[in-house]
Amino acid sequence: QVQLVESGGGLVQAGGSLRLSCAASGRTFSSVGMGWFRQAPGKEREFVAGISWSGIITYYADSVKGRFTISRDNAKNTVYLQMNSLKPEDTAVYYCAAATTTMATKKIYEYNYWGQGTQVTVSS
Repeated sequence: QVQLVESGGGLVQAGGSLRLSCAASGRTFSSVGMGWFRQAPGKEREFVAGISWSGIITYYADSVKGRFTISRDNAKNTVYLQMNSLKPEDTAVYYCAAATTTMATKKIYEYNYWGQGTQVTVSS
């Protein structure tokens, strides 16, 4: 079993940066893919970024490509999301998730453990 706790959210002006962290407990962290999702009010939860167990393979949603970077430190059981050039449309609750596979994946149904979420608000 994996428990996930996100941190690093907050209020930032458009063009600014934030770094989200997701601390994981459980022996399986280093062997599973990890992902970040987000959910804005009134919208469905959507994929943001994913990373394979090794950190070598990453995927991004088109809306964040070139602005966000996902990374992981298996020695610290932590996955990160560096968010630069933030836009008001990035405002959402951001969730960290652990996949059922070792690979990076965009498919929400391939994630079986979720954090409680952290709020990111970007003002214009």
